[in-house]
Amino acid sequence: MRTEPLVFVGIDWASTEHQVCLTGAGDPVQRAFAHDAGGIGALVDWLCVQAGQPDQVAVAIETPHGPAVEALMDRGIAVFAINSKQLDRFRDRFSPAGAKDDRRDALVLASSLRTDRHCFRRVETLDPVVVELREWSRMAEELKGERVRLANRVRQQLWRYYPQALDLADDIGADWVLALWAKAPTPAEARRLTEKVARVLAA
Repeated sequence: MRTEPLVFVGIDWASTEHQVCLTGAGDPVQRAFAHDAGGIGALVDWLCVQAGQPDQVAVAIETPHGPAVEALMDRGIAVFAINSKQLDRFRDRFSPAGAKDDRRDALVLASSLRTDRHCFRRVETLDPVVVELREWSRMAEELKGERVRLANRVRQQLWRYYPQALDLADDIGADWVLALWAKAPTPAEARRLTEKVARVLAA
């Protein structure tokens, strides 16, 4: 049987700093924690101190995965996720203004979890294989995006001084294109290529 939470927490996730709001018997308490291993560790430790047991703490967050969620769940803290559109509706209770405010969003998450827990989805522990697969997938997507960004930068540079190279292939980031560019980094160097290589490129 699950313990009924005594402390409700909202975490507004950000890339550099997380705004955290804790609501319990007294007035809401807000703090900020850095988005790094030390900051996440301090956040979890602080929450565990706020209640007699970690399972008496319930945390609301938009992102249902990531290092902070895993760290919280590893300590036995219940984590609840909510759709961003649903959070927008709860935000209207606190302010009619649509401007983004991290501290207010943390308060909205904590208060809404306390009064409307049925609108949240409890995050369950996943099989380690699924977690690993998700991380590999995330890294693959990040690397794919980085490759596209770098290829676009290469394309812009070639367009400025070596537009002939852009006719070689649609994928300017292909290994063979980059290898050829290294062999002939300028139009002058390209003219020194052997006739055999020129025939291959023409084909």
